[in-house]
Amino acid sequence: MHIHRLEKIWLMFGFAMLVVFLVVLGIGAYAFGMGTPTSHHHSVDPSKVTETAPFDQPGIRHVEGSVYEANLIAYAFGYNPDKMEVPAGATVRFNVTSTDVVHGFQIPGTIVNFMVVPGEINHVEYTFDEPGEYLVLCNEYCGIGHEYMYTTIVVN
Repeated sequence: MHIHRLEKIWLMFGFAMLVVFLVVLGIGAYAFGMGTPTSHHHSVDPSKVTETAPFDQPGIRHVEGSVYEANLIAYAFGYNPDKMEVPAGATVRFNVTSTDVVHGFQIPGTIVNFMVVPGEINHVEYTFDEPGEYLVLCNEYCGIGHEYMYTTIVVN
């Protein structure tokens, strides 16, 4: 098989650009700290979640002003607690973990959507401006009763 001289040049040029791209990407990722976890990385022993604060008392609590903290545990086909209430305009700081398998945490109609991994504590903050009932769904298949896994947030 004969490859023309200009085709060889373009193939070498393309390969060189690929190598340059990968080197720049590698330097950018690791030299500038993109390869390390953020400081918000928290973990807990999945077998001792119910004994570890703040998950030993799951639920919602008032922090200050219009700020609330919701500590939730995802487990096979449910969340603990199964219902929460906050006033309209409240900012809720969610702390969520799982005791068994990977679950999802999604509030349809909002930007809240993340995976709940056993042993990892996920943090997200959201302000509920509109009153109503917000459904929290598991959007990661977690077993045969997955479709029954939900909780609600009532905003008054």
